[in-house]
Amino acid sequence: MKVLVTGANGYVGQGTVRHLLDNGCEVIATDFALNHVDNRATKIVGNIFDMEKPYEELGCPDVIVHLAWRDGFMHGSLNHINDLPNHYAFLMKMVDAGIKKIAVMGSMHEVGFYEGCIKEDAPCKPLSLYGVAKNALRQMMEVAVKGKDVKLIWLRGYYIVGNAEYGCSIFSKIMSSAKEGKKTFPFTTGQNQYDFIDYELFCEQIARASMQDEVLGTIECCSGKPEKLADRVERFIVENNLDIKLEYGTFPDRPYDSKAVWGDATKINQIMEKGEN
Repeated sequence: MKVLVTGANGYVGQGTVRHLLDNGCEVIATDFALNHVDNRATKIVGNIFDMEKPYEELGCPDVIVHLAWRDGFMHGSLNHINDLPNHYAFLMKMVDAGIKKIAVMGSMHEVGFYEGCIKEDAPCKPLSLYGVAKNALRQMMEVAVKGKDVKLIWLRGYYIVGNAEYGCSIFSKIMSSAKEGKKTFPFTTGQNQYDFIDYELFCEQIARASMQDEVLGTIECCSGKPEKLADRVERFIVENNLDIKLEYGTFPDRPYDSKAVWGDATKINQIMEKGEN
């Protein structure tokens, strides 16, 4: 199986490429730079939005895992809206050229404020430009591939826990602050409960979900369990032996964050269990 990964040099892209390779896939990695990508992959540096025939220019893949996205942790960035037509145009060029399967990275933020377990058919009322753009792209692709010979997988991501200091998550920022010698980290109340998933498992879920053909549509890439933000961050500090303390209440909780939200892991567990057999 030849798999194209866009945004391959990004935080999630690096791990996804590695897991695809470990599962026997031939991987084509593309991004503006590829210095963090596994050398077993075929690397193509470039801007996917500028390619006239991206399917051919990117090696005629069987599957595309579309992870490319600007300003993912800046939820109010206008780039989410400005880039939306480019994402759609790029993916439609791939569809028109004959690609058989598309897996696109989504986000639980496309759902908006929600209490409880998010299922694939949860009503989506996004409250940030990031969520609006992701949700719009999902809807656009669902309409576009209807009746076509192409499989669509929407990978709805949750809260990733990893210790890479160059990432943009709160865990990466804490790791970076500790490496800089800072003893405190400004924090919220930490009482909201989220679905946290370890980085390696998350990337493996993306890889496994993209490789299979039986479970399609929206797939919640998650742990399926809620946990308080404060508890998970405190545990992260202990797990990584960091000499840093949280300054609770420095920042207010974001108004569009749910008090308790987690994903329905039924579909992803089905995929992961089958892959282990």
